[in-house]
Amino acid sequence: MWRRQKLSSPNWLSEMEKAEPEAPHVLILPIPAQGHLRPMLKLAELLSNASFQITFLNTEYFHHTFLSSIDIHAFSRRFPKLQFVTIPDGLPPDSRRPGKGIAHYLISLTDAAKPAVVEVLVSLISKSGRPPTCIIADGIMSSAAVAAGEEFGIPVLAFRTYSACCTWTYFHLSNLVEGGEVPLPEKDMDKLVTCIPGLENVLRYRDLPSFCRLEKADDHLLYDFFIAQASAMRRASALILNTFEQLETPFISKLASIFSKIYTIGPLHCLSNVDDPTALASTKSIFWQEEKGCLTWLDSHPSKSVVFVSFGSVVTFTLDQMLEFWHGLVNSGKPFLWVIRSNAIIGEDDPRKILEDLKDNTKGKGSIVSWAPQEEVLAHPAVGAFLTHSGWNSTLESIYAGVPMICWPLFVDQYVNSRCVSYVWRVGLDMKDSCHRSIVEKMVRDVIEMKNEEIMKSMEEISKQAQGSVKESGPSYCNLDKMIQDIMSVNLENINRRD
Repeated sequence: MWRRQKLSSPNWLSEMEKAEPEAPHVLILPIPAQGHLRPMLKLAELLSNASFQITFLNTEYFHHTFLSSIDIHAFSRRFPKLQFVTIPDGLPPDSRRPGKGIAHYLISLTDAAKPAVVEVLVSLISKSGRPPTCIIADGIMSSAAVAAGEEFGIPVLAFRTYSACCTWTYFHLSNLVEGGEVPLPEKDMDKLVTCIPGLENVLRYRDLPSFCRLEKADDHLLYDFFIAQASAMRRASALILNTFEQLETPFISKLASIFSKIYTIGPLHCLSNVDDPTALASTKSIFWQEEKGCLTWLDSHPSKSVVFVSFGSVVTFTLDQMLEFWHGLVNSGKPFLWVIRSNAIIGEDDPRKILEDLKDNTKGKGSIVSWAPQEEVLAHPAVGAFLTHSGWNSTLESIYAGVPMICWPLFVDQYVNSRCVSYVWRVGLDMKDSCHRSIVEKMVRDVIEMKNEEIMKSMEEISKQAQGSVKESGPSYCNLDKMIQDIMSVNLENINRRD
């Protein structure tokens, strides 16, 4: 089991002498993005329900948005031991996020987090006389978390909200440069990558994380940033993954060569030790208001007849790309429910007017909403396919619901995920690097109409495994319990060391 490192100056520890053992205290450091924050908040809720004390760090800028998305008073009554503390993200309060670009924002965020986490730890120690039992940090925040953990002798558990396959890929980004495979050649994007162990016959150049293409101005910065975070993450005491063992056994085994302890606790969105999971804040959308009326619209359609289309909370596209998707969906003749955020269309003077016109032209063919309760939509019997950006949360939610995917990735890990969906697990189709209306139409028909036998069979099997993994006796449920027990053991050791 992982252990707390020894402190060089443990004088303050002797100040604490309590009659009853203190509950474990976990400091949680997430990334302020919906796809990262929701699984981290869900984990915080599960640990709080196990009677842990939780200190959850939010950036000052994001926290205001978060508070408006939940009933904070009801949340505090439900989880009285879960407190929120705000820290800066390094940008001026009136600056738009991500500012000059995602790379600059992540660098600013992690640089600001390093001293901020230390300051929070000093404050917590001065109030309670003891340090937190451990820090659980998003893998992207590894440099800040590990530096603080090492300074105070606190173990850090890295929570990677990506797949095990993508996590393994990130640990070998430097191999790609050393092997001359990055920057990627403009031609021959279907050539297989050769320098990532275990993925030699799986990933093509086009399946590598988006920044490997070095096409955008900040791609070089992103590449170096993720190499640095992966290097820092190696110093963590354990790794937490939002995946399940049956899905990614080969990659989990490979990660065991880096981490002595790995907790696979996914699909986390449906793992619960809470009597009423609907009361959890992690089930709520944080940035967008859900249009629940789309569920009523789905009620009027036959089983497995509707294509659900959503590209997540970050992806943007041009008007031309949007129209290609629209024509492809319409030409397929299949009803569709499409989530288009008000800020999703870029490069146009009046995107709201464009969106309204598109909604008018869609009547009778489908439905367009600004945001949808995705888990409920995917669980609806009318949904037969999911056209997705291949974000990891969306991928897991689709697998759990047993809905085949059509993948159109645009950013970082999504390229790896879509390859796994189509080639490794064979639970969907991959249309990366193209959104021509003829391809959209064909893939929708292939999934909804032709009902590809291999995809349907694979999805049925993997979906059952996902559902079984989070049952009370399932491996993910047991791994969560094991992690809770391990944290409690470390906490007890700390208490005994002080006595």
